[in-house]
Amino acid sequence: MDKNLPTVEKTNFEGIIVSVRGQIAEVQSSGSGLPGLNEALISPEDKQVCLEVFFQEKQYVSCLILSDPDKLYRGMKIIGTSSQISVPESNSLLGRAIDLFGNPLDNGKPINADKRRSVYSKTPSLNTIAMTSQILETGIKVIDFLTPILRGGKTGFVGGAGVGKTILITELLHNITLRHNGVSVFAGVGERIREGQELYQRLFETRVLPNTAIVLGNMNENAGVRFRVALAAAAIGEYFRDSLKKDVLFFIDNMFRFVQAGNELATLLGTLPSEQGYQATMLTELSQLEDRLVSTVNGSITSVQTVYVPADETNDPAVTAITSFFDTAIVLSRNVAQHNIYPPIDLSASSTSALKRSIVGSEHFEVAIAFQKMLSEYNSLVHIVAIVGEAELSSQDRLLYQRTKKIINFLTQPFFMTEAQSGKRGVYVERTQAVADIQSIISGKLDNIPEEKFMYIGTLKDIK
Repeated sequence: MDKNLPTVEKTNFEGIIVSVRGQIAEVQSSGSGLPGLNEALISPEDKQVCLEVFFQEKQYVSCLILSDPDKLYRGMKIIGTSSQISVPESNSLLGRAIDLFGNPLDNGKPINADKRRSVYSKTPSLNTIAMTSQILETGIKVIDFLTPILRGGKTGFVGGAGVGKTILITELLHNITLRHNGVSVFAGVGERIREGQELYQRLFETRVLPNTAIVLGNMNENAGVRFRVALAAAAIGEYFRDSLKKDVLFFIDNMFRFVQAGNELATLLGTLPSEQGYQATMLTELSQLEDRLVSTVNGSITSVQTVYVPADETNDPAVTAITSFFDTAIVLSRNVAQHNIYPPIDLSASSTSALKRSIVGSEHFEVAIAFQKMLSEYNSLVHIVAIVGEAELSSQDRLLYQRTKKIINFLTQPFFMTEAQSGKRGVYVERTQAVADIQSIISGKLDNIPEEKFMYIGTLKDIK
């Protein structure tokens, strides 16, 4: 870790550690002034020690410990760096997996960069922000058809544990990176080490890794590190957008863990929680990150974020706060997954601001609206069918029920990321083709084909 910790350019602070409590260290000044808030402090006795200032009072400084607390002891000398935690500004970040400080986690060579960027970058000024209404095609039928993603927008995958959020986000990363110009930045916040390893391996095998920078802060890291990993990844995305003028795909897995890390920090710092049990600064912390993930005149940042729903409670205050920033919210349902429908997206609960005639075009808009009406009636008929059976429906209702069921089955899809597990080759389906195929089903051209034939195919041409 020592190679990429902040270096001392002009020391304006010297002190010694007087106490260590969990992840908090108290440092007493030696009379050489006080450091600034969020300034990184290091020790000349051990280059792997890193602290960050969060509070000052008289000659005492309270710091978060961002390195191994076991390396600290009372009386250890601490000096200031006159800088904040930063990440390298370098194109060589692509194809690499790094930690909060820019150190390689992939057993590769150290990343050398002439410049470094603070993880606490400011949000762009309003006169530089650029709005767009362009659709970013993902190749995933159900997303492109019902919840299209805006270039430069924010999309969230919302669901409980084990419903496939990470698989879906890596499939998106694979499809978009291979077919669109630009680079990707992936932030692993508070997830398992195994998931980080699997992600790296998948991206390597599918040739996506050379265009992707990965920043990881796994669940074994302390709360301070986990909280700042998302900020570090945002700084890297800003570098690609502002300095290299690139379009950036920004992925965060998992935003709930970001809020959770902030809550742990608030508890460590002794701040009072809100009535809902989370830190009182939750919305401020979220907005400070989300407001940086925008498009400017230099380039775009399109963010895709997973949101873990604790105990499948979608009304959790943290989940509600996070989803309020999204243009598109895609809800993953355990009940849908139990019916062997993947991706297990709840078609009725998911929403987007991009499904407008002026954005997706007249044909797409009209077909989507027609399907949504069918789906609403289908959801009512499901309860009747469960009680008395499909044969008791009127001929008109039975036709609507069968066609809707075929479209729901058609919206399933084999993924590139699950080829080894499913044994089925992944497919990429263009949005216009998906819309045309669904229109064919609605119009009744495929009424004579059994509904099970529509499961896990690409286009209607794949029906055998």
